[in-house]
Amino acid sequence: MQVILLEKVVNLGNLGEVVKVKDGYARNFLIPQRKARRATATAVAEFEAKRAELEKAAGEKLAEAQAQGEKLNGMTVRVGQKAGVDGRLFGSVTNADIAEAVTKAGFPVEKAQVRMPQGPLKTVGDFTIPVALHTDVVVDVTVSVYGEQA
Repeated sequence: MQVILLEKVVNLGNLGEVVKVKDGYARNFLIPQRKARRATATAVAEFEAKRAELEKAAGEKLAEAQAQGEKLNGMTVRVGQKAGVDGRLFGSVTNADIAEAVTKAGFPVEKAQVRMPQGPLKTVGDFTIPVALHTDVVVDVTVSVYGEQA
């Protein structure tokens, strides 16, 4: 399916590009999230009429994310979890736990923005976790996991 992107999408394209994606990806994710529209002749014409407005909104989002990223970069959050004597956690620290800790610190972050490519944290210690505030703004947050005795 051909879609026109209404904002920058990671590994797909920038604002205004017409790209070919699988039907399910377009129907189930891009279109409902308002990240894209079907690339019909009328949709392309409407997009061209609104292009300046959409680019301005995208620029404002990027500037806001950069400002928040400067404040958030290098921040340390503490997360407690029940742990054994050897330092291994009984549970794990997931992206939802980290997002909740960062939000409590005054920076609203969704769990989808916390990137954990190695999976959840299962040991006590300090870890550097990337947080994607915008497709172009990724900051590192230090997560200090400490063990609570059961």
